[in-house]
Amino acid sequence: MKKADIGLIGLAVMGENLVMNMESKGFTVAVYNRTTAKVDNFVNGRAAGKNIIGCHSLQELAGSLAKPRKVMMMVKAGAAVDSLIDQLIPVLEEGDIIIDGGNSHFPDTIRRTEYVESKGLLYIGTGVSGGEEGALHGPSMMPGGSPAAWPYVKPIFQGICAKVESGEACCDWVGENGAGHFVKMVHNGIEYGDMQLICEAYQLMRDGLGLTNEEMHDVFTAWNKTELDSYLIEITRDILGYKTAGGESVVDYILDTAGQKGTGKWTGIAALDEGVPLTLIGEAVFARCLSAMKEERQVAAKAFPKTVPAFEGDKAAFIESIRKALYASKIISYTQGYTLMRTAAKTYGWNLNYGGIALMWRGGCIIRSVFLGKIKEAYDKDPELQNLLLDDYFGETIKTLVPAWREVVAWAVKAGIPMPAFSSALSYFDGYTTERLPANLLQAQRDYFGAHTYERTDQPRGKFFHTDWTGHGGNTTANTYTA
Repeated sequence: MKKADIGLIGLAVMGENLVMNMESKGFTVAVYNRTTAKVDNFVNGRAAGKNIIGCHSLQELAGSLAKPRKVMMMVKAGAAVDSLIDQLIPVLEEGDIIIDGGNSHFPDTIRRTEYVESKGLLYIGTGVSGGEEGALHGPSMMPGGSPAAWPYVKPIFQGICAKVESGEACCDWVGENGAGHFVKMVHNGIEYGDMQLICEAYQLMRDGLGLTNEEMHDVFTAWNKTELDSYLIEITRDILGYKTAGGESVVDYILDTAGQKGTGKWTGIAALDEGVPLTLIGEAVFARCLSAMKEERQVAAKAFPKTVPAFEGDKAAFIESIRKALYASKIISYTQGYTLMRTAAKTYGWNLNYGGIALMWRGGCIIRSVFLGKIKEAYDKDPELQNLLLDDYFGETIKTLVPAWREVVAWAVKAGIPMPAFSSALSYFDGYTTERLPANLLQAQRDYFGAHTYERTDQPRGKFFHTDWTGHGGNTTANTYTA
């Protein structure tokens, strides 16, 4: 019997669709699921007549694979992954490859890479983005882990992933140990930001301008033909245009409490650990948390009633201002995400290809957009680019967007419409482009109550001073640290 090119464990929707994708690209796939009835149902149903081998044990799976064996796990992140690794190691041999295709937290992938390599095997942790449709027709994939494993899985991963117009694969090697899952985590954080920005634009038009779903459907249709052309704008257009057989807009009946799986939160925590101001994505995560407080918000809304003033200006012109503010804020979201990746790469010793990451995100994934091509161009031109705002295209673009951005945020604040992502993005821009911030006063406060010391404008950087502000504080200072 022909040996399979790859094995896959976990036949939920993503796992099944990846298997069907691999088989359709000419690969033979062996499959296993802890509930073996799922294997039988799949092999005899959707996979009937295809080059897919059903297995009822891990031993059988290992025996059906060509060497070096490649086993991809599509199971829930966390303890289940560690448990499965421990079950796989005894049935595999030196040089075989274990792949985690779930949304694992990158520190776990760093630890697992070291552990699996210590057993003589190779490990890959890969982000897979695009949802179930992407898994079936071509996801964006972000693999990292043991570099020696990449040549063996490259033909499969690049064979099944999405392709951009030029034919380039939306998958390439990201870096060592947890790099792949880190980049996927940042992708998801940016996804949180993009979604929140779109939701704020929607609320501004709905509550501020009084637009109907049909009118907003037309707005998003038009926006999708501009620089905002993207998957998320596209599906927002479709959602706002969707009606039941009875003519009702489904979106109006959906409870305004958002869920989350944790990757946005992880991105925020990583930013705090690295000392990177990831303000927009942080606000997007907190906006979901606030939305979940539905009952409390209902009580508070009665306690603090407000009426949004009628908009008296040119609606079409203001809608265009909202589009510009959305684009400006989106630039900030990616700017912050890329700053986080650059900082973490130094911390963990990863050699990340930032233009390549933009290419990986250009197709197949949830944040895919035309805009990412501009990011790739920026990093192709200057691989050491510190901040997207310092690139010629993004710098000149944002200058043209700032007036509309300020207009929209100011109007929303006056009207009492919450704009946490729009306004935090603008605050970041204003802070980043301000030469003298009030942190001199902050350092004086820290030195006053905790003798934390400060640097001086008339002395070299790295030289620290302390003032005895009260006259009886002495000269003892606290240790200085930088977040």
